[in-house]
Amino acid sequence: MSDEGRLVAGRYRLTERIGRGGMGTVWRAEDEVLARQVALKQLHPRPDLSDDELATLYERTRREARSAARVVHPNVVVVHDVVDDDGRPCIVMEYVPAPTLADLLDGGRTLPPEEAARIGLGMTGALRAAHAAGVLHRDVKPGNVLLGPGDRVVLTDFGIALTAGSSTLTQTGQMVGSIPYMAPERLRGLTPGPASDLWSLGATLYQAVEGRPPFRRETAMETAYAIVTDPVEPMKQAGPLEPLVQLLLAKDPADRPSAEQTERALLATWSGAVTVVARRPPTEPPPATARAAAAGAGRRGRRARRGRLALTAGAVALVAAAAVTAALTLPRTSAGKHDSRPSSSSASPSTTASSAASPLPQGYRLVTDKALGVAFPVPDGWTAATRATDEVTYKDPTGLAGVTIGMVEPAGANPVTHFADIEANTKVNYPTYRRLRMQRTAFRGQPAAVWEFTFRGRARVFRAIDLGYGREGGREYDIYLSAPDATWSGYRPVFDNVRDGFRTTG
Repeated sequence: MSDEGRLVAGRYRLTERIGRGGMGTVWRAEDEVLARQVALKQLHPRPDLSDDELATLYERTRREARSAARVVHPNVVVVHDVVDDDGRPCIVMEYVPAPTLADLLDGGRTLPPEEAARIGLGMTGALRAAHAAGVLHRDVKPGNVLLGPGDRVVLTDFGIALTAGSSTLTQTGQMVGSIPYMAPERLRGLTPGPASDLWSLGATLYQAVEGRPPFRRETAMETAYAIVTDPVEPMKQAGPLEPLVQLLLAKDPADRPSAEQTERALLATWSGAVTVVARRPPTEPPPATARAAAAGAGRRGRRARRGRLALTAGAVALVAAAAVTAALTLPRTSAGKHDSRPSSSSASPSTTASSAASPLPQGYRLVTDKALGVAFPVPDGWTAATRATDEVTYKDPTGLAGVTIGMVEPAGANPVTHFADIEANTKVNYPTYRRLRMQRTAFRGQPAAVWEFTFRGRARVFRAIDLGYGREGGREYDIYLSAPDATWSGYRPVFDNVRDGFRTTG
C-alpha cells in the first residue's frame, strides 16, 4: 500500500491502515516526536468539489476538530492534533486498540439488552460531555463506538463528523454521513441539535438488540424516506430497552427524552443484570472503609466523619434509573411534561420521608434526618443502609453505589484541609487510590471543597465525589457518592440532585 511507511507532518509515521469510511481513512501511526502510537485520519480526495469548496471543507475540518479537542471525557477519544498533508487536513487522535461495536454486531449478531444498555451509557456520557462543550457528533453509529479493555466504551470520530456542517447535502445533492443512523430532521435538511445525536444513539441501540438498523431498506434513498415517514418496526428482542428506544427514534426532536433521562433509563436496564448477579454468592463484599481508616487521623481533635472510599457503590442511581424508565412511558401533560407521581419508601427510625417545599426531581422523594438536622432528596426505592451518629447512607438494591450524608462538628477553616488530611492516610493504606481533583470552592455562601478520586475494589474500579462545606467553628456537611467507574456518567446526576436539594433543618 503506497502510503504505508510515509511520514506525515514531519512526525507521524503511517504503519497500518486500520479503517476506512465515507469521509476518510484511519491509520495507526507512530508519533516519532513523543514515541507513542496514535490514530491518524486522512480525508478522502474530493474531485467533485471546486477549489473554493475544498478550501471551505478543509477549514471547517480544522476548526471543528479543534473544537472537538475541547471535549475531555473518559468515553470520548482524545483529539491530539490537526495537521496538513499535501494541503489536506489530518486529525491525530488517541489510538484505542479495540474492536468497534460494528465488528461485534457483524452478520446480524445481537447483544442482550443489559449489555446494550451498558454500552449505551458510555455513549450517552460522551454525548453529554460533547453537547456541554457545544460540539455535536453528527455521525453516531456502531462503527464509531470502540469497545476497549476494562469495559471502556469510547465514542470516536468527532472531528470528521463535524465537517458535514449544518446541512446533510452537498451541492451535488449527495448525502454526507451514514444514512441509516441519520435523524429525520437531518435528512430533511434542517439544522441538527443534541436531539439528533440522541436519535442516532437510539438507532444504534436498536441494531444492538435487533441485529439491523431500524429503517434499513434496499437502497439509501428508500432508507432515508423510511426514516422520515415510516413508523419504527416493532422490536422483538429489546425487552426493557424498548420504551426508551421507541422514544429516542421519535420523528420530532421535541418528543425525544433528554440525555439525562436517557442515561437513567439505560441504567435501569443495566441494573437488571446487576441485580441477578447480586443474588449469587458475593465475589466482591462491601470493600473495607478505607476512608474511615484515613479519617481516624482527623486533625485538631475534630471528630472526622467515617470514610466511604469503598462504600458499596452501585446504589445511588440504578433505582433512580428505573423510576426514569417508568417516567418515559407516562402520559404527557398538555405542557409536554411527564406526570410526576413519586412513590413512598420505608425509612430508618431516625430518618423520615416528607414532602418537599420545592419540586423534587422526577423519581425522587425527600427524607429528613433529625439527628443530623438535614433534609435531602433520594431516588425512589433507595433504602437507608447504615446509620451512625454523624452520617447516614442510602444504597440501591445492587449494593454497588451509595450516597452518604455526613456531618463534622466543629468544622475547620476549609474542608479542603480536612480532605487533604484524609487523603494523606488513604494513599498509605490504599495504593489503588488515584486523585482526580481536589479544589476549593464555595457552596451556599460558605467555604467548600470538592474531591473526586478513583480506587479499585476486588472486582472493579470505583469512582467517588465528595462535597464538603461549612464555616470554622460551626458544622461541616458532606455529600458523598461512589459508584462503578465504568458507568459513572449514569450515576453522576444523582449526586447533582442530592446536592441541589440538600438543606439544613435545625
